[in-house]
Amino acid sequence: MSNKIREEFQQKTEPIRLNKYLSEAGVCSRRNADKLIENGRVTVDGTPAQTGMKVFPGQVVRVGKKVVSKTGEMVVLAVNKPVGIVCTEEPRERRSIVRFLNYPIRVTYIGRLDKDSRGLLLMTNNGDIINKMMRAGNRHEKEYKVTVDKELTPEFIRHMSDGVQILDTVTRPCQVTQIGKYTFTIILTQGLNRQIRRMCEALGYQVRDLQRTRVMNIRLGSLKEGEYRKLTDAELDELYEQMKDSSNETVW
Repeated sequence: MSNKIREEFQQKTEPIRLNKYLSEAGVCSRRNADKLIENGRVTVDGTPAQTGMKVFPGQVVRVGKKVVSKTGEMVVLAVNKPVGIVCTEEPRERRSIVRFLNYPIRVTYIGRLDKDSRGLLLMTNNGDIINKMMRAGNRHEKEYKVTVDKELTPEFIRHMSDGVQILDTVTRPCQVTQIGKYTFTIILTQGLNRQIRRMCEALGYQVRDLQRTRVMNIRLGSLKEGEYRKLTDAELDELYEQMKDSSNETVW
C-alpha cells in the first residue's frame, strides 16, 4: 500500500540545499554538513561545494572520495522515549536519542522531549514533515499526561486552561482535564521550552512525571518504553490530510 507522504518524498525533483541533502543521506547533521562544506571536504560534480548551495537531481555529490546518495526510503517512526535520553544530535552526548535508537537510516526527531520527560517521540528522514509539524503557527496538537506534587484544584485547572505567564508571554488557551488527584491531561498547540513544567511552576506546582501520549493523529498506545515502530500507511495518510494545508515556512 502506498500513501501520499511517501509518494511526494520519493518523487521530489526540485533542488534542495546541500546540507539538507547530506543530512537526509545519513552523512551527518545539517550543522556538521556545513562544517564539511566549509572545510572543502564536499564536491558537487567535481567542483568544491559552497555553503548554502543547492543540489539538483542527477548531480554527483562526494564527501572526500565517497559518492553520497539519498536513500529512496522514507522513514517515520514512533518511539517511546525513556527518561534520561536526550533529544540532540550532538555526537559527544552518550545518551542522545540518535545513539539510543541506533537506526540503520539516519533519522532525527520531530519536536524535542526534555531529558526528564518520556513518551511519544516521532523520528523521520523527511524534512518537510519536520518543518510542517514544528511550525507553531500550524497549531498541531500534542497531548500529555502529567503528574504533579500537590493535589489539583479547580483554580489550577482553570489557570492552566486559560493561559499562564511564562517566558515573557502568555501560553495559548489549551484543553486541560483532571484524571486523578495529582494527574491531568493537557493538549497543547505550541511548544515553548519546557512549557508544561514552567506553567506548573508558575502556579506553585512541580511536575513529577510527564509523558507525551499523542502527536496529532499518532498515539503512543501500547508501545513499550524504549521501543519503536514504523507508522502505518493509514497513519501516514491521516497525517498527510492534517498537514496538507500547513506551511513549512515560519508562521505565527
